[in-house]
Amino acid sequence: MPREFELCPGRRIGGDNPCFIIAEIGQNHQGDLDIAKRMIRMAKECGADCAKFQKSELEYKFNKKALERPYTSKHSWGKTYGEHKRHLEFSHDQYRELKKYAEEVGIFFTASGMDEMAVEFLHELDVPFFKVGSGDTNNFPYLEKTAKKGRPMVISSGMQSMNTMRQVYQIVKPLNPNFCFLQCTSAYPLQPEDVNLRVIPAYQSAFPDIPIGYSGHETGIAISVAAVALGAKVVERHVTLDKTWKGSDHQASLEPKELAELVKAIRAVEKAMGSPIKQLLPCEMACNEKLGKSVVAKVTIPEGTILTLDMLTVKVGEPKGFAPEAIFDLVGQKVKKTIEEDETITEQAVENHVKKVKC
Repeated sequence: MPREFELCPGRRIGGDNPCFIIAEIGQNHQGDLDIAKRMIRMAKECGADCAKFQKSELEYKFNKKALERPYTSKHSWGKTYGEHKRHLEFSHDQYRELKKYAEEVGIFFTASGMDEMAVEFLHELDVPFFKVGSGDTNNFPYLEKTAKKGRPMVISSGMQSMNTMRQVYQIVKPLNPNFCFLQCTSAYPLQPEDVNLRVIPAYQSAFPDIPIGYSGHETGIAISVAAVALGAKVVERHVTLDKTWKGSDHQASLEPKELAELVKAIRAVEKAMGSPIKQLLPCEMACNEKLGKSVVAKVTIPEGTILTLDMLTVKVGEPKGFAPEAIFDLVGQKVKKTIEEDETITEQAVENHVKKVKC
């Protein structure tokens, strides 16, 4: 069983613990603090475990030319990429306000630290865990510094190879044992043929001592639910209040109704996973009593007859008798009394019958 650990105070992941559901608000708040708070409350009301944002210290994430690059996209909030990103970036004080609001609402709060200085701030903010976005997963110095902070880590794997993920594991594991990997494909929106859910069991095999999860950018909820059925212990999905809003992430995000449906579906799947032991269940007894079949006499069988297969058949019988799987065991046994045609064959009618115990 995959190792488990406490991701947030009082909330463990891995093993038989419930899937941890992250509502990735990211920058879908449009740079508006009130919208951000509405989204935190929405995440809580829909049943998510955590509301997550993206924090950057722009001069540490981008070089000058990247920030000065003209940005003419329909999703732009400024003439340059720097102006665009500054519009969407909350200040430290605003982050403190959002974290306090999340605490009041009753939902865990964190953010992806998109550069080393952002991680420093989030550490000072005392978030319960660090989220490593796919863009920093192969940023090994960043990983080392983040791991050394000692907080649990959730590491996405978009744009990476298995070889890189093995290196990530080797870097992080000695420094910080409390981390998990998320299968992820960095495309927005993500097409089903590019999801590759089979990476989840591949990760489980390659890294059996850490939980494995899924970060999805597809539309709808079916694929994320399937990820849980494959064993994902963390699921992260982008969320929005309106998919038509300006911003490149909205289209690949879940609106409130969809998020609520996702949470409900994940919890149903977790219950449905149940036990690996196949057996007749109490809930099946009524159906078994009504429709379960028994061995009956195909012909009249006189007292003292040695049973042969051509004397027997299987029907829904009244009363219940031998279950169908016992028919071959009855062959060669002697009957103690005459059994009429179409009559159920019961234990009392068979000489020296020893009931076999089902395994």
